[in-house]
Amino acid sequence: MILYRTTDGILVEHDSKSYRVNAPSFDLLVTQDDLLGYLVSIVDEGNPAEQIDQKSLQAPIGNQEVWAAGVTYYRSRSARIEESRSAGGGDFYDRVYSAERPELFFKAVAHKVAGPNNTVRIRRDATWSVPEPELALLVTPRGQIIGYTIGNDMSSRDIEGLNPLYLPQAKVYDQSCSLGPGILVQNEPLPSSTRISLDILRAGQAEFSATVTLTELKRSPATLVEYLFRDHSFPYGCFLLTGTGIVPPDSFTLHRGDEVRISIDAIGTLVNTVA
Repeated sequence: MILYRTTDGILVEHDSKSYRVNAPSFDLLVTQDDLLGYLVSIVDEGNPAEQIDQKSLQAPIGNQEVWAAGVTYYRSRSARIEESRSAGGGDFYDRVYSAERPELFFKAVAHKVAGPNNTVRIRRDATWSVPEPELALLVTPRGQIIGYTIGNDMSSRDIEGLNPLYLPQAKVYDQSCSLGPGILVQNEPLPSSTRISLDILRAGQAEFSATVTLTELKRSPATLVEYLFRDHSFPYGCFLLTGTGIVPPDSFTLHRGDEVRISIDAIGTLVNTVA
């Protein structure tokens, strides 16, 4: 089942049919541990609503914080080493990749998150910017993973490469994150064969394309969540981006007007334009 937040309310889609969810708020809906059971009961009532208008989709987030994990794929490790080598960060990122403790950092609050078909931004003071396609976890206040969506962790590689301490400036700014199009709600983990694909179009033509599977994710989602919830409370739950295994070549940087398309099996495709 996929949960959508739209300008006209909350809908759940199952077997190509959509059903209206009359919850008091998105926050109350997604903070319950048995979200799947609740949605099943709505579908079982058998009162399909109108088909979902793709233009009405909003980011599937209420008051949740968005956090992110870094250097969880070997490709990300290699890219970070190269971009920060002149600043002495090569060994730094290699040690993070090999360490027991993962890299976790704050990414966004809701008003900084773009939804489907909206714009993401590149920093005005950056010269080397990329999207980072990631599996995003929806986690309850009690640390239970109850859903999955697509995340785009926009990053300024030149700023982070100058010094690892600049990571917040490279990662956190208005519209530096996007989520959507909806939340796949299920209790079991996604299979390791799940594919994440990135396509970047420039003037309608493919500029870069790549695919990775979750088999290359070094740390399990459950482990990342366990570390995040150490001495942290999330009254509305949270989203956790699990890292990227796709990094365009060093010669590539985003341009304004580029279209970024991120697809994950069973979830859908998140489309954003760069502003």
